[in-house]
Amino acid sequence: MTGDRLDGRFARLWTASTMSALGSGMATVAAPLYVASRTDDPLVVSAGAAVGWLPWLLFALPGGVLVDRVDRRRLMVLIDWVRVAVLAGLAAAMLTGRAGVPLLYVVLFVVNTGEVVFRTAAQAVVPAVVPRSRLERANGWLGGGTQVMQNMVAGPLGGFLFLVAAAIPFAVNAGTYALSAVLVGLLAGSYRGTAEPAARRSVRAEVAEGFRFLLSQRLLRTMTLLIGLLNVTLTAALAVLVLLATERLGLNEVGYGALFTCMAVGGLLGALVGDRLVAAITATWTVRLGLLIEAGLHLALAASRSAVVVGVALFAFGVHSSLWNIVANSLRQRLTPPALLGRVGSTTLFLAAGGNCVGALLGGVVADRYGLPAPYWVGFVVALLVIAATWRVFDRATVAAAYADPVPATRDTPAGVG
Repeated sequence: MTGDRLDGRFARLWTASTMSALGSGMATVAAPLYVASRTDDPLVVSAGAAVGWLPWLLFALPGGVLVDRVDRRRLMVLIDWVRVAVLAGLAAAMLTGRAGVPLLYVVLFVVNTGEVVFRTAAQAVVPAVVPRSRLERANGWLGGGTQVMQNMVAGPLGGFLFLVAAAIPFAVNAGTYALSAVLVGLLAGSYRGTAEPAARRSVRAEVAEGFRFLLSQRLLRTMTLLIGLLNVTLTAALAVLVLLATERLGLNEVGYGALFTCMAVGGLLGALVGDRLVAAITATWTVRLGLLIEAGLHLALAASRSAVVVGVALFAFGVHSSLWNIVANSLRQRLTPPALLGRVGSTTLFLAAGGNCVGALLGGVVADRYGLPAPYWVGFVVALLVIAATWRVFDRATVAAAYADPVPATRDTPAGVG
């Protein structure tokens, strides 16, 4: 790695990630549209969400072990080509009228399984292609590219292409994965977690090693647990947001969609200026203010009847979400030895996905039993308790030490990428 800047290798990684996000976003929009065109059974339609989340729970932890065992670049390329093959097959089956809902769900399961491992590998590759001093900028650019393509461009484009022909969004998704495979394949060097393959142990033992390291790091442990816990309350809130928008805020379908646009725009802004904001106010206050914003979002959703207030709260939350991801990813990349990056990253993904699954179920149950505002009041109280319990964890000295002390160079440093 030369100099202190983002070079061509990061540009290739960023382009691959951004184009993949565009294709994945279009397929995410097109999949439920295709199912709805074949059946009006709510159980069949809702099964798509389960298919989407199940791989995160099943394969996040073993996926992290795989990422730490093999060359991460080659693994990412292999995953992309497998996804190209299954999506191209699905598109061909749709064009010939042979694709049913079961085939679609099998393909989605394979694609999302690949996404679990691919995302873990990609996060582990970032420190190898980016100078340590530019991790925040790199993570901001990666998050911003995903935000624009997946949350702002893919939705309307995927819906339009589906109207032209149901197979097109899936064919385009296959094309974006093919481009990603080519670009990632052009990254020079070896991207193994260790310079020399270590003696193989059981998957359980290697997962446990990642857990032990995570538990030994106070900052990483706290941020990982917060992600899992706050995802429960956030997903619970968003699960019934459509009811809040229509019944309490008086919005129609367009207005409901505009609320998510507010959050996406905030997320994009946070991604674009995130590294500068973190440098200006420090990572400590980025996290602390973010927790206050999270509490404020739940309070606005619980108490306000103004669509403007809720829209502003969602915009602020979008900014916070991007900044949080920048700090969390950068701290994990700074504090974790290269040989453990896959397992530590996959543990974070596993807990985040678990929080999403629990929250999706909890939101409807709590709202049904205690009233529509109840999930938001629960989220507000949980956020206040989290702030009280973790405020001192993110003190300036601790966070500054994490930024100042590089992971010691050992024989486990990736070969060919220094």
